[in-house]
Amino acid sequence: MASTGPRAYGDGLGQGANSVLGKARLILEAFQIDDDDLSLSELSRRTGISKASVHRLAQELLDWGMLERAGTDYRLGMRAFELGSRVPRLRVLRDAIRPYMDNLHFATKETVHLGVLDGLEVLYLEKVAARGQTTRPSRIAGRMPLHCTATGKILLAFSAPTLLEEILARPLERRTPSTIVLPGVLAEQVRKTRSAGHSTESEETAIGYCSVAVPLFGSSGLLLGALSITAPTFRAHTAQYAAALTAVSRRVAATHQIN
Repeated sequence: MASTGPRAYGDGLGQGANSVLGKARLILEAFQIDDDDLSLSELSRRTGISKASVHRLAQELLDWGMLERAGTDYRLGMRAFELGSRVPRLRVLRDAIRPYMDNLHFATKETVHLGVLDGLEVLYLEKVAARGQTTRPSRIAGRMPLHCTATGKILLAFSAPTLLEEILARPLERRTPSTIVLPGVLAEQVRKTRSAGHSTESEETAIGYCSVAVPLFGSSGLLLGALSITAPTFRAHTAQYAAALTAVSRRVAATHQIN
């Protein structure tokens, strides 16, 4: 993954960027999905915070366990993982869906993902893949755009209409030659997804891979997230995946009290 561009200082934080907590948030959020570690200079570049301030705040984050040393660089610490694992609703959802994911992986031998909406992105809560399987692009706790992933299109289709409006009002990033970047085309895809009850994407996120996804609803009908299967395009059976995922989606809605 290419290095993320420099961030306008305080982007998205308003006046909170001037607080110690706001600056600490900028530092922690500077780490992207493919970043194992970052240098002091890179943290300063990405956050717009001076090196001296980053160094001082990083020391406090090191003491807290939110960051760890990687030689002269920094990486996210185990404390960050620990705190994230305590989020009750997400933990309950992950624990409830994991057995279904294991069964889907056993039946298809392909990678299975559980994702939820977080802001304007997909946040992956869980992933089941064979050892050594290089399915891209995903990691647990990783994020991806909504417009080019099967999971994201499900979230767009079954969330409030204002979410799609907000996505369409922004430039759509082209990740591959097949990525949909025209607002009208994406809007039509989302409409069809809502009608079909499942979504597909083929090489829109990564060349050589395709995905199928379905929504997961709680007992009250609230959208909880999306479940997907990702496979190399040359051996994918999208109709089979859609049927298997839909069966799981219906069973979850009928048997689990998750809200």
